[in-house]
Amino acid sequence: MKEYLLSGSILCGDNFEVVEGYIHIRNGVITEVCEEPGYVDARAHGIIMPCFVNAHTHIGDSVLKDPQVTDLTSLVQPPDGLKHRVLRTTSMRDLVQAMRASTYDMAATGTCAFADFREGGLCGVQALQQAASSAPVDAVIFGRPTGSNSGDQVYGSDNTDRSCATDLEDEIGSILSCADGIGISSTSDYEDGVSAAIAECTTKYGGRFAIHAGELNSTDIMDALALTPDLLIHLTHASNDDLRRVADHDIPVVVCLQSNLLTRVGVPPVEAMFAENMTVAAGTDNVMFNSVDMFAEMRFLSSVFALSEQQVLGMCTRSGALALGLNCGTIKTGADAKVMVLDKDSYNLMGARNILRSVVRRARAGDVLFCSGGA
Repeated sequence: MKEYLLSGSILCGDNFEVVEGYIHIRNGVITEVCEEPGYVDARAHGIIMPCFVNAHTHIGDSVLKDPQVTDLTSLVQPPDGLKHRVLRTTSMRDLVQAMRASTYDMAATGTCAFADFREGGLCGVQALQQAASSAPVDAVIFGRPTGSNSGDQVYGSDNTDRSCATDLEDEIGSILSCADGIGISSTSDYEDGVSAAIAECTTKYGGRFAIHAGELNSTDIMDALALTPDLLIHLTHASNDDLRRVADHDIPVVVCLQSNLLTRVGVPPVEAMFAENMTVAAGTDNVMFNSVDMFAEMRFLSSVFALSEQQVLGMCTRSGALALGLNCGTIKTGADAKVMVLDKDSYNLMGARNILRSVVRRARAGDVLFCSGGA
């Protein structure tokens, strides 16, 4: 039985209330949160906070870091954006090696779980499973069928061959035999009816359906909502009416602020999302544009938006866990013990008067003393 204590200033519960005491961990689960200031024989002592949940990534393009940023369409749009051309010519060995490096980078920067949109059909999903198998992070994998928009095989509105529909359904079934869901790009990237067919097949096989919407403009948001997704990515150009509809359907949203700014598509209306009481999580998006460091994403969110520290930290931890169905992201009895301990006496954090504010605004990977991680 694996059992230990962590002590210090605990960012406790859904509101991250700072409590002096210790947490008791047994077999990977938090069994006690005790408010008892003073010394205890603990594995680590410092600021105890939940590990991050990176709620949207594309780590396949770890093989193509920092290309010249032109327009988003020419870089990432399937099937012939730069990213997809590079992925088609990348060996499986190189792909797995690059993705594995990104999973270790996540672990080194305090992330315990991530949700990845994994291109390449079943083989792409299996490559990510191989890459993540040795890293202490949990991968929530949203696969993507290759036949749905590849140059080799297109399922379009003018294709009435029943065998093609069966092929798409069979591929989705195969992907969902080892993935958590299906994640696709904008409905505008697909021929009429294809995205709806993918959503329907995903539901049939019991998978989660996630989709990009409102990244470049607002024209695809209503079409995405019509598919009743389990998760929406971006909504950078969502109107207040769009957000109200999303809130009415209780669909979680993942925003990717640094990625949106780097690709110059705009700034997501995060404050308006909170005004609608939406579940808003954060992700780092494409590794080709942005590192997987959630400390950096958290600082950026805090700098750009007039949000409370609780809201910002929640976006990077608890909301991602809620959106993905994970039992982590908060420190409370019964939660998975995916926590880290920061050195409150580090050069960076020494002198912090408001612990929660300092964690959100300035904490970084170099402050981490201990991390329980995932996997």
